Amino acid sequence: MDITFEFCDFENPEHLKALAELTNHYMTDPMGDAEPLNKLQQLRLVDCLANHPTAEVLFAVIDCKVVGLATCFVNFSTFKVKPYLYIHDIVVLDVFRGKGVGKALMQKLIEISEERKYCKVTLEVREDNVAAQALYKSLGFDECEPRMLFWNLPLTPLQKRGK
Repeated sequence: MDITFEFCDFENPEHLKALAELTNHYMTDPMGDAEPLNKLQQLRLVDCLANHPTAEVLFAVIDCKVVGLATCFVNFSTFKVKPYLYIHDIVVLDVFRGKGVGKALMQKLIEISEERKYCKVTLEVREDNVAAQALYKSLGFDECEPRMLFWNLPLTPLQKRGK
């Protein structure tokens, strides 16, 4: 099985279709645990990513079919004074899981980050996603020292903070 990689061309309708379909595939997976994007949301997604200054989407391709993707953002470390890669989403079509696609995709992202002289690659992983954790550990990823917690503040219109 020969895996190749392509960055998403936001002018290519086939790439945009693959981006939307794979994102929905991930969202409806037990690890995504979300409702799929409707057509309007899919259009917004591809438009926003295309216009985001640091967004990059890398596809894993087998026999001319996009079978996996990584949605990433280039961020910046103030402590290291260098950019780094943040992997936001990584998904492989379920029929291609367990065949090394995810590992190859991660290895390609690490290779690209090394070529660009980034200081690190970061990601977040669900506590109950043991398969992903095993993959990431096999590539050298681990919890931060000191241990970091991922926190968020969901924003809603007219939300009152601190009250």
